[in-house]
Amino acid sequence: MTSVVLFHSVLGLRPAELAAADRLRAAGHEVTTPDLYGGETATTLEDGFALKDRIGWSTVAARALDAARKLPEDTVLAGMSMGAVVAAGLLPHRPATAGVLLLHAIADLPAKVRDGLPIQLHAADPDDFAPPAALPGWLAAAACSGADARVFTYPGAGHFYTDSSLPDHDEDAAALTWQRILAFLAAQPSG
Repeated sequence: MTSVVLFHSVLGLRPAELAAADRLRAAGHEVTTPDLYGGETATTLEDGFALKDRIGWSTVAARALDAARKLPEDTVLAGMSMGAVVAAGLLPHRPATAGVLLLHAIADLPAKVRDGLPIQLHAADPDDFAPPAALPGWLAAAACSGADARVFTYPGAGHFYTDSSLPDHDEDAAALTWQRILAFLAAQPSG
């Protein structure tokens, strides 16, 4: 069993993240889904960014750090879209992190992480939040930091292709993403 913390997108903690957590729990993992917005959600990206701005990034980051403090040191950090940025932002505070899962967005990594830290990035191709032209540089920076990063792109899928409630949804890409994520988690040392 692997401990995973899954951070939500800019839309807030919604059924998409809860369904993802349930999928991982069904595979035997312990999953925490912190609500970084205190119960508020949005239905559009524009409203989501406005909500994030109203709450404030410092509050979002502090809530994420507080939620992670209660979890085992080797918890896998995962995030969907904005949540990917949240997950990566916790790395300096969690040197024993077992792995990182970034869905639907790239995120800046610290200059140095634990050697061999496994990271998976899953993104639509193309996606404004993980631009294809930015991926080689992101991979190079991840390698320089010590990470063992892998990028999986899904041509023709929409940005939030794992969310079955959105027009972006791509059933085949989502199924392959979850297959790869479950294999990633199965490869982590049991806590």
